[in-house]
Amino acid sequence: MEFNQQDNNNNSIISVNNNTVVLSHTTLSIPCFISSNYYTKTPNLTLEKLDKMTLFPLSSKNDINLLIVGTGKTGKFLDPQQQIAIQQMGIGIESMSNESACRSFNLLLSDARLVGLLLL
Repeated sequence: MEFNQQDNNNNSIISVNNNTVVLSHTTLSIPCFISSNYYTKTPNLTLEKLDKMTLFPLSSKNDINLLIVGTGKTGKFLDPQQQIAIQQMGIGIESMSNESACRSFNLLLSDARLVGLLLL
């Protein structure tokens, strides 16, 4: 799926497929984390392993108040305990398919929101 680039100064997403996501200046393999000014691969992270301990190093690199979790080709829900733990960090969380997550991320990023994207 192709996206329109909104801003060269941010990590807006150009395209995404099952295995990779293309930013304006790099290509990342999935799983990965992306925020407005930071990105990294997260090779051992799965939906089941997502908690405060795994999220803190990622969210501390770039202040976020909303995390969008892409759960693959189809949307999957986080366990309620995972949601509560992440919300206790002051971070809202939404999960959806990777394509929907990338579209939402680009939209919120272009609106100057403090958003992070975790593609699993």
